[in-house]
Amino acid sequence: MTEQQIRDKIRQYSHFAPPDKLRIVTDTSEFMSIRAGDLLELDGHFYLIRGEEIEGRFGLDGEPKFWVKKAIDLESGQAKVIKLVFHESFLMRLGELQIRCFRSPHKESRILDKVRDHPHFMQGFTIRDQVGNLVRIIDKIQGTRYYDFINDLNMDHEQYFHEIFPLVFKNIVTCIDAIHELHKNGEVHGDIRNDHVIIERGSSVYKWIDFDYTYEWAENPFGVDLFGLGNVLLFTVGKGFFNVTEVARKGGLWEKVLAELTTDDMSLFFSHRIINLKKLFPYIPQGLNEVLMHFSKGAEVFYEKTSELLDDLGTCGYYPGVTG
Repeated sequence: MTEQQIRDKIRQYSHFAPPDKLRIVTDTSEFMSIRAGDLLELDGHFYLIRGEEIEGRFGLDGEPKFWVKKAIDLESGQAKVIKLVFHESFLMRLGELQIRCFRSPHKESRILDKVRDHPHFMQGFTIRDQVGNLVRIIDKIQGTRYYDFINDLNMDHEQYFHEIFPLVFKNIVTCIDAIHELHKNGEVHGDIRNDHVIIERGSSVYKWIDFDYTYEWAENPFGVDLFGLGNVLLFTVGKGFFNVTEVARKGGLWEKVLAELTTDDMSLFFSHRIINLKKLFPYIPQGLNEVLMHFSKGAEVFYEKTSELLDDLGTCGYYPGVTG
């Protein structure tokens, strides 16, 4: 593509005039230096950088993720998310365990290949830049984060549970089944969170995003994913999360609920988060609540496979269309 063709494409596909001097980047190693208006040239294709994606959690927009760029494919005009190589690790605490988690561009590249055309995973491919960095080119999903969708529902829990929850639950179980397919292929998602599901605008299909984290837990290779799924289920059933401090602030009848809570009713992952939602909302079916209790401090048996979780969801007595 000539410089004039590039300028014409920028005018065609963006609302901004091309800069006087085009800056074309072929080595993405220094991702902090790649800015809006730059062009990435990868395998003969040009991508116009429009800025950075924002790390959004808990309903708030946080810091820019400088290794994750918003871009436009100048061949097609399609919006893309471009993920550059960034190595990061941290220790996750799960009860008494400490589990090392780290980013792996190679692992995310493998998963993109394995989930190609799967309706419940983000789609994309990998290109190596001029010096061999694995650059992942992701199709931008236009839609709403699941976390925001639930938190923006303007209704009390009982109305939600009887009117909205059945369809939401069905979609979330479909997402869990998608993770089960991933596990059967020997892979883990690695970073299962409520803001890593996007509800696609138009189709309303729930889609998992962001596969670049992995972890080291030889005793339970799918364990971190399973506890992430438990967290998503808890959020789904509860229409949000509840911790002891929040319940105490409510006062009134909630004081009786608070007095009945024990350590066994709390999350193993988040020590102040209430897992035993049936004590808060008695109309939650016992079978569904028992699934949640597998993720509590009082649990004697934990899920080791997604198939076990799906089997229990299929027989929990709430949604008869769900099978394991």
